This record gives sequence, structure tokens and C-alpha cells, in this order.
Amino acid sequence: MKIFGIDIIKGSVRSRTKKPVFALAVRDEGELKDTAEVSLFRLIRRINAEQPDILAVDSLQEISQNIQELVTFMQMLPPATVLVLVTRGMHQEPESLQQVAARYNIRLQNRLDPYSEAKTIAHVAELGAGSEVIVFDDTCTITVSRNRSLGKGGWSQNRYARKVNGAVLVRSREIEIRLKEKGLRFEKTGYAGFGGMKRVQFHVFAGRKQIPVQSGRCMDYQVRVAAGKLDKIRFVSQNTRKKHVIVGIDPGTTVGIAVLDMEGNLLKLKSARRMSLSDWTQEIADIGNPVVVASDVAQMPMSVEKIRRAFNAIPYTPKVSKTQDEKAALCNGYGLSYGNDHERDSLSAAIDAYRFYRQKFITIEKRIPAGYDLDIVRAGIIRGYSTEQIISDIVPSASVYSSVSASANSVSANSTASSVTDAVVSDAAGLGSASALRTAQLEGMIKDLRNHLDDIRKELTEKEAEIKSLKKQLSAERTERFEKRKENRVIAERDNQIISVKKLLRKQERENRRLRRKIERLKEFNEDSDSAACIPVKVLSALTKEELKEMDDELGIREGDIIYPVRTDGWGNAAVSYLSDSLVRAVIADSKDMRFMNALRDERIPLIAVSEVFVTVRGRTGTVKREPFEEALARWNAEQEVYEREKRKEMFFSIVREYKNQRVVEARNVEKVKAKNREKQIKKWEDEAEGMDEDVL
Repeated sequence: MKIFGIDIIKGSVRSRTKKPVFALAVRDEGELKDTAEVSLFRLIRRINAEQPDILAVDSLQEISQNIQELVTFMQMLPPATVLVLVTRGMHQEPESLQQVAARYNIRLQNRLDPYSEAKTIAHVAELGAGSEVIVFDDTCTITVSRNRSLGKGGWSQNRYARKVNGAVLVRSREIEIRLKEKGLRFEKTGYAGFGGMKRVQFHVFAGRKQIPVQSGRCMDYQVRVAAGKLDKIRFVSQNTRKKHVIVGIDPGTTVGIAVLDMEGNLLKLKSARRMSLSDWTQEIADIGNPVVVASDVAQMPMSVEKIRRAFNAIPYTPKVSKTQDEKAALCNGYGLSYGNDHERDSLSAAIDAYRFYRQKFITIEKRIPAGYDLDIVRAGIIRGYSTEQIISDIVPSASVYSSVSASANSVSANSTASSVTDAVVSDAAGLGSASALRTAQLEGMIKDLRNHLDDIRKELTEKEAEIKSLKKQLSAERTERFEKRKENRVIAERDNQIISVKKLLRKQERENRRLRRKIERLKEFNEDSDSAACIPVKVLSALTKEELKEMDDELGIREGDIIYPVRTDGWGNAAVSYLSDSLVRAVIADSKDMRFMNALRDERIPLIAVSEVFVTVRGRTGTVKREPFEEALARWNAEQEVYEREKRKEMFFSIVREYKNQRVVEARNVEKVKAKNREKQIKKWEDEAEGMDEDVL
């Protein structure tokens, strides 16, 4: 298999002046054969000359700036060459080149060196990383047309046209015969010309790789093969093998599952009710191939055990059941990924199992050479393979490893060590090419499995005895904790009730103090009202609508009240309307603003100057001497009568002036009409006189 890996050195496909230049790394049969610096034109020419199996890139933006350019670029590649994007994984998630390389235990020497990146891109593509980029569907269009312009012509024009059109016809018949020989279904459309065909088009229902014709041109005709374009780019993973995963399960009425990959990344976290074990088994199988099935309790529940047996996975349980605080602490590194207790318990079980094997993963990665899929390596470690077995045979020969795994998966959890031996040996025999070294390796693996089985049996016996002694203690602790939690819940509910009642009590106390102050002010105001020598006054800091509303809420503004605003510069029509609606008796203020005075007179609200009366202020209330106030009020009423009389007189005179003006305008309009009529009559008489003169002549 020949692989081309490229990475951009300088320039860009978006630039009109600086064309892109690429670092090219060529791998063939597992070895690096060549590196070179090539332009885009030379790259395409070399690809068409050598026809590699894969052209690998880490970004599509390096070879095209949009989908149209990508389609044009891939149209220039040979049909057998596949474009692979190595940074797009099996689950279509974007990754960095460093992450992809680390999965195969490859260290990127210098991420700023384009040649180093090109070598890494080619290497990981050879190992099956990334996804194939597909922009064409399973249809093609073959167009055979003239390669010459017939022009205006001369004496030999017809012979020349017959020659060119005839060449198009002959070539189209050859292509039709080849398509029929291949058994391809197609639709043909032809455009007749003098002596042959001007253009022939074949719509073939097959992909580019199946078309037995290539684009090209001759003296008289040209052939163009164009694949059908998809509506959007599709990515198909090179590695169809499912990931090895670690699964944590929390059984019950609501079942929770958590799935981690071999690097500890969370792939799935879900909880649901009314799902059978077969449904959960299928749900897990769709995500990956479980190597470990974990539980958060010391004794694995039977429902979890059934799921584990379905996948023949390695069981994992903690030595002591985890508490809720311990589970929450385990899940801290994953943020708030879980939505309920079942998801938290399953996630903590999966994380605990991953942490149990993590140190083994780190140790074995240092001994595994570059170029091996660490996902398979880690799965082999968990299943009990030795380091020598992994390095020598299991990892490089993916087919052998997958075959051995399939044989192991076919053995049930209750099978004996001899049945495991028979399955592995029969599988090795079926390979046909297994050597004596391979046989020895399998025997060593069988021995390890038997020793592992004996250890499990001893551990099982010890755990059964320990479980019996702990069950009573666990039952008592559960009962005690349940009662304590119940008591804590009751106390918490009562504390919340006390807090809410205290808040309400403080609010009512504040309202009570406010109302008491209001009652005291009203009492003082009423006492002042009963006095014969003084009249009570309500004092405002400013004459605004907001101050009036606040006074109305606190003391009330009733009909016959006297209002004394300390300042009137902020008055407005809204404040005057509020006073008018309240039917106040008078306003005491010092103001020279004629607009303000006229506004009060228009609303018939008496305005008494402070200099005419003496106001005594006590907070929001005050008093004024009755006798001076009555005298000032009488003077204002007299002035108000004069004001209204003058206002009516002015209104009458304005009506008379308006009527006079209207009559003058009407008289002018009548005179204009009469003048126009006189002019028309004179014009008529002049026309009649001219007619009489012509008759006399």
C-alpha cells in the first residue's frame, strides 16, 4: 500500500499571489520511501503518475477553500486514490494530529516542522486513522465532444465538419461498447451533426472506479469523465472496528450506564426506565466493545452480571461499596455530566475501573513500539496477555487478535479453563499459518488464564466469607443512616419554615411601625384642625406629582386641605391636575412664575403668598393663622373674578376679530369673482365687435 502524506509549508489556496507549497512524505509497504517539496500542480501530476492508494491530509482547508474547489481537486485525482482526513475519527469528532498520533503510540517530533507532520500524517493513515472524504455519488457522466472549432470554413468546410463529427461518433460507439461489456447501466443522449455527432453524453449508474474510460483528448474529439456530486461531504471511517470500552452499570428500576474509552474519555452517559436487559445490551454494543463491566458495589448484582456475560467482559467491583461522597468525588473531574443518582453511580463505577488499570496502561505504553494501536494494546492487558505476546504477535497481526478475541467472546462466563483452551487452540489451528512459536505463545496464554482462574476462585471464596460478615453490619448501618437522613430532612424543613416565618414577621413589623407613625401624624393634624385660631397645613418639599402621591399615601390629601410646597420650581401640569382632582382649598407658595399662577387660576385653585400669611412648619405638617388666611383668600377670590372677567372679554374680542377678518376675506373673494366676470364680458363684447367689422368688410 502506497501512502502520500502532505502538509503545507507556505502559501495558501486562498492567496492569488502566494500559491501553496507542500511537504510530501511517501510511505510504501510500511516504510518511508521519500520526502519532497512540491507545488499543488506537481503534487497532482505525481499522484496521477504513481497512483497511490491514499492521499492523507490533516485539514481540507490546505487543499481547497470551499466545497466546489474540493470537488475540482478530487476530480483531478485517479479513481483508485482515496482522500483521507486523518484528524476526523470514527465518531466524526475533530481531533488534533497529536491526539491521533498518540493513539498509535507515535510521538510527533516537531509540530512546527511540515516534513515531520507530513511523515506522521502518512504513518497514521497507513495504520487506519482518519476518515475517507467522499464527495461523489455512484453516478458518472461521460461526455464526448468536438475538440476543434469548425469556424466559418471555405470550400472544404463540409468535408472538415464530417471528419470531426464522424470522429466523435466513432469514439462514442467505442465507449458504448465498453460500457456494455462491463455490464454497466447507462443512459445515452446524442446531438446530431453533419456527417456524425456534435456531442454524445452517457449518464452511467456506477462510481468512478468502475468506469472503463478516462478523460482525455485527441485531434478531433475530447472525452470528459465527471462523477456525480453529493449535496454535502460524507466522511467514512477507515477503521470500522468498534472501540474497546469500559462500562459502568447501576441497576434498578431506573438503570444508569456510563461508557468510557481506554483513555478515560466519557462516550455515553444515560439512564432510563422500562428498558430490558436486551435493550441495554444492544445500546452498549452500538457504542463499542466492552472489555470491562464495572459496578459500584462490592458484590456485582445479577442483572449487571448478565450483561457482563453477554459480552464476556472482565468484571470489576470495588473491595468495599462506595459511599455517596466517594462517588461524587470520583465524578468531580467530569463536571456536572450526570443528571441523577443512577448516572452518578454508573459513572463512578466506570471511572473507578479505569483508574484501577490506568497505571498498567502507562507502564505498557513505554514498552510498546510506535505504530501499534494502543486501544488494542490496553484491551490485551486487561484480558491478561503478557507484554511479550502483545509485542510479538497480537497487536501487529490484527486479524489474529480479532480472531482470538472472537473465540474468547464465544465462550460463556461459566465455562471452565479447558473450554477456553480448546477455543483458543482451535482458533490458532484454523489460521493455518501459525508457527511453533505461535503455539508456544498460546500455551503460555492458556497457562496464564488458568492461573488467573485459580486466583479468582480463591478470591471468590474469601469474598463470600467477608460478605457474610459484612451483611449484618451493612444492614444495621443502612437502617441507622436511613433514620438519620429522615431526621435531617425533617429538621431542614422546619428550619426553612422558621426562616420564611421570620422574614414575614420582620416585614409585618416594618409595616406596623410605618402605620403607627402615620396614625400619630394624623392625630397631630386633627388636633390642629380643631383649633379656632389656626388652620392645619400639609407641607411638601417640592410641588411634584411624586411628592403629592407620597403625601397622599402618608397623610392623605382630602377636599379642603391647604398645601404648602416649600419649592415650586419643579411644578408641572400633572401636579396641578392632581391638586384639582383632590379639590384642595388653597396652595400657599412664593412664586413669580406667571405660567404657574395662570395654571392655578385656570383650575380655580387659590394661590396665597407666604408673605401674606405666617406658616409654622413641623415636619410634614404645619399651621397658618386663620384670620390672615381668610383675608388673603378673599383678596384672591376678588382677583379671580377680575381675571375671569378679563378672560371672557378677551375671548369675546378675539371672536369679533376673527369674524371681521373672515368677512374681509370673503369680501375680497367676491370682488375678485366680480372682476373676473367683468373681464370675461368685455372679452366677449370685443370678440362680437371684431365679428361685425369682418361682416361689413
